[in-house]
Order: sequence, then C-alpha cells, then structure tokens
Amino acid sequence: MRIDAHQHFWLMRNREGQWPPPDLAEIHRDFMPHDLESTLQACGIGGTILVQSLPTMDDTGFMLELADRHSFILGIVGWVDLKASDAASHITRLAAHPKLKSLRPMLQDIADVDWIDDPRLDPAIAAMKNVDLRFDALVMPQHLRALTAFAERHPDLPIVIDHGAKPRIAAGEIRPWREAMGGLAALPNVHCKLSGLLTEAGERRDAAAIRPYADALLELFGPERLIWGSDWPVLRLAGDYADWLAMCQDFVPTRHHDAVFGTNAGLFYKLGMNRSGEAI
Repeated sequence: MRIDAHQHFWLMRNREGQWPPPDLAEIHRDFMPHDLESTLQACGIGGTILVQSLPTMDDTGFMLELADRHSFILGIVGWVDLKASDAASHITRLAAHPKLKSLRPMLQDIADVDWIDDPRLDPAIAAMKNVDLRFDALVMPQHLRALTAFAERHPDLPIVIDHGAKPRIAAGEIRPWREAMGGLAALPNVHCKLSGLLTEAGERRDAAAIRPYADALLELFGPERLIWGSDWPVLRLAGDYADWLAMCQDFVPTRHHDAVFGTNAGLFYKLGMNRSGEAI
C-alpha cells in the first residue's frame, strides 16, 4: 500500500484568528475528505496519516471523528498540551481510540526554541510510551539542538521529524542544517518525513533546488527511516499533489519506493503491516 504520511483537513469556522490568513487564497477555505479522495485514487495512494493543524484537543477530536467515517484515514497525529498537569490523563483517554498514533506539539510556533528540552515533559512522555504513541516533531533548524537533547533523553520514544525540519531552501542554506540533522539521524529512534520541502523553496520550486535536501535526508536516515508525505493542502501553496509525488519518486531509487512511500509509514505508525508491506 502507498501511504501519504502527512496531510491535513480543516474547517475555517474552527480557525478564527488562526493560520491560514485570507491572503493565502489557495488554502483559505475548508478542506475535507471529499476534497482529497479522488486525488488519492488517481495517484494510487491507499491511505493517509491525518495530522493536527491547531493546538487544541477539539481539533484532535474532529480528526478522530473523520477517521471513524473514512477508512482511508489510517492514523491520526493529535495534540495535547504536554506540559499541562493533566496531560497524562488526556493522553491515556485519547489513546483509547485505535487510530490515534502520535502526538505533535507545534514547536515551530512556540517562541522558546528550547521548549522541548525540558524535564517537565517527562510525565506526558511516560504516558505516551505507556500507550505506545509516537512523537511528531514540527521543527525548524533552530529547534534541532533542543530536539536532539530530547531524543537522547527518550531513546525508547519513536520520533519522526516533519518536513525535514524545514530547511532554508529558498536561501540556499544546507550545511548547518545537514550537520544538525546528521546528529539526529545517528539516533536510531529518530525518523524523518520527506514532506514539506516544496513550500520551503520560495521561488526555487524545481527538482534541482530540492534534490540536495532530499538526497541528504535519504543518505542520513536511509531508506528504512525516511517516510513520504504530501503536506496537502499546504502543498497547494507551492505545487500539485501528483507532481510532488512524482518528484519524490524520482529522488528515491526505485528499489526503495515500497519502503519510503508506504511500508515505513505503516511500521512507524503501527498500522498493522510488516516490513514486506503485508497486513498482520
């Protein structure tokens, strides 16, 4: 099965005062399952991971309700305030839903770049481990030092870095990002998503601009810890779903397509498949 390991749905009535702003006309509207299903079918994508886009448990509940109604939604990445005193109880409650697979604090929007490197998260992380949840890291290059410290402190927590940590492709910066990502890739519990790169490219939205970053991720994390995602509908700001998929399929050697475009997501998010992509 081909899996899109990173996409979003939202209703604008739930996002008053939140991103996206009206000037981002391509995505300033509702996006629901019926808007994506035909594209998934046309591209041969059999299922998706639906990811939170608001720092609220209401958003998590909204996604879980969608997952109950749409079988192509294989898993949910939700949100809990991991530093709240009652975080552990919320995590345990939400994890009773079989499609909740991971949690994601919106680190990119938190002013303190060291927020994640804090022992105050330990009770929530312990609760996540107890119910076998994963951790999605929505980070930018400035967060990678703190994320590395967090990942080292929790070596038994499966972590995936969303969007390759959003390298500054538009500015052509690669060396500091690559060095920091290399430190994370050396930790066996850390995985990475081949997603979101097109929207970081500014006006340089072509394969030649993206390839050095995609090549670095494949080299650092290898074909068994790299996971493809579309970041739809945010992707619409920079390109087309089928074109992004085709670009990534060109970046990744054909012999690794089954892993990067399906099996790795199934294994990381525990979607009930083995390394051969077969249901278990």
